[in-house]
Amino acid sequence: MSYSEKLVLSRLQQLVATPSVSSTDKSWDQGNRPVIDLLASWLADMGFATEIMAVTEDGRKANLIATLGSGPGGLVLAGHTDTVPYDEGRWQSDPLSLTERDQRLYGLGSTDMKGFFPLALAAASQYLDTPLQQPLIILATADEESSMNGARALAAAGKPKARAAIIGEPTSLRPVRMHKGIMMQAVRITGQAGHSSNPALGNSALEAMHTVMGELLTFRQELATRYSNPLFDIAYPTLNLGCIHGGDSPNRICGRTELHFDLRMTPNGDNEEARAEVDRRLQAIAQQHSIDISLDSLVKHIPPFEQNADSELVTLAESLTGHTASAVAFATEAPFLQQLGMETIVMGPGSIDRAHQPDEYMELEQMRPCVSLLQSFIERYCL
Repeated sequence: MSYSEKLVLSRLQQLVATPSVSSTDKSWDQGNRPVIDLLASWLADMGFATEIMAVTEDGRKANLIATLGSGPGGLVLAGHTDTVPYDEGRWQSDPLSLTERDQRLYGLGSTDMKGFFPLALAAASQYLDTPLQQPLIILATADEESSMNGARALAAAGKPKARAAIIGEPTSLRPVRMHKGIMMQAVRITGQAGHSSNPALGNSALEAMHTVMGELLTFRQELATRYSNPLFDIAYPTLNLGCIHGGDSPNRICGRTELHFDLRMTPNGDNEEARAEVDRRLQAIAQQHSIDISLDSLVKHIPPFEQNADSELVTLAESLTGHTASAVAFATEAPFLQQLGMETIVMGPGSIDRAHQPDEYMELEQMRPCVSLLQSFIERYCL
């Protein structure tokens, strides 16, 4: 196996040192183009044909499709280039500098998921002089941590195309074939403010919201009995009432209130159907209270994901790793790659338990097995 740990560490150091935070908070949100350009330069030097796809009009955010070989079929090794925001004061070391201690590599994005790219490049390096029967594609995306707009742009463009895709999110090198969807919604109620001494002078948005919250909790119980999947630790869809705002004074009838909730459907459920059912129930409450109620999406939905247990990719992954493909609670870009017609799994180095927190790290012991594993997939799908 051709593998240079020194080169992997050098590349990861450069990636970690290149900030690429994506966030719904505009004060944090950055572009990922410098990371994309860095990856594109390395891959071009390796002989890959590189295509940079702008995701935003100003070009600050982009995807990279790098292809070795040509023709139909092949394998995609995919990952996102952005990271979550960070609190530098809570880190023991500089989050934008790769630090090795205790057989771990510390740095922002080390495990989620900049660390995957140098290992994918190391796996690919053995085949640069080998005629590929089907192409090998390295895919790097934007904005996975916020809007998934990078993956959405790929699905809209209808590329890349291949037989199979592996998304290198941190799973401790165990295959994942299923995750829940994510739908974040805002319930906005507009009533009529008035003096609290006379209820007839107004129409309380807060009292209507009380009814709404009760209905949402009832719906949550119904979802738990309607849908169940034992592969998940939490086997049923979850609905979380996350935050609420409304009113301005105890002596005024509340004229407006807003509730945000998060709904995570299992793959045997459907985001749009669930949302439509919530909306129907809200409109019934609106009529009951003679009040205006709207349901608005806070972010675009992420569909649930499931790859068939008996698919070629899942069967191969289970054989190579010795682990049965599982389900996870976090969402990924998998459903969007699946929309492109590829069998898709999620599997990469590091642990999701280390992601999105200070002192994020990837274990050194994960690196060599990851390269070896990826090479086995390349040999199956590309040679």
